[in-house]
Formats: sequence, structure tokens, C-alpha cells
Amino acid sequence: MSKPVPDKAEIALEYPDKFYVGTFERSSRFEVHLEPSGLALTLERPGAEDVRKSIHMHLNYGLLAAILTELAASVGAIPADDDFHRSQLRDAAAALHEALKAR
Repeated sequence: MSKPVPDKAEIALEYPDKFYVGTFERSSRFEVHLEPSGLALTLERPGAEDVRKSIHMHLNYGLLAAILTELAASVGAIPADDDFHRSQLRDAAAALHEALKAR
């Protein structure tokens, strides 16, 4: 079951001889869930064959935890008066925290 992308994601994949970039905006959909070994994320942009695209990503729990820790250390990059984005992140982090406490 996928949900609409509420904002925007930009993906870049760089190889020595190739570069791929894609944008997933509000017309796109996403699915994310935890699996036994980590997080699974899919972003899909529907449409005709020439615009349709998707990415599938898996992050093991150790890497996901390291990303969240680094993210916490860089919160200062969000302007102090950006209440909208700060509250979005705070509410999402609180929901994750509560879900992890539940048994």
C-alpha cells in the first residue's frame, strides 16, 4: 500500500561512466516499512513509459541508526524560526520513538 509523496525527493545515482538523477514530487507515491534486517523504501513516479520511474532502497538497521544519529547532530542546519519543518520532523521522530517503546 503506497502513499502520496507529501513533499519532494531528489535521487542521484553516480557511477564512473553514468549519472542518473530523478525527482519524485507530489504526483509520486512512496512505500516504507521495516523488515527483519532493516528499512525498505520505494519511491514511484507513475506515468507514461518515458516519465515513469522507481527506486527501491534497503538500509540495514545499523546504517539507519547511524543516519538518524548524524541527522540529529545536524538539526542546527534548519533555521530556528522554521517551525513548520521542525514540527514535521519532531512529530515523526516522536511517533517512531513511541512505536519503538511499544511491545
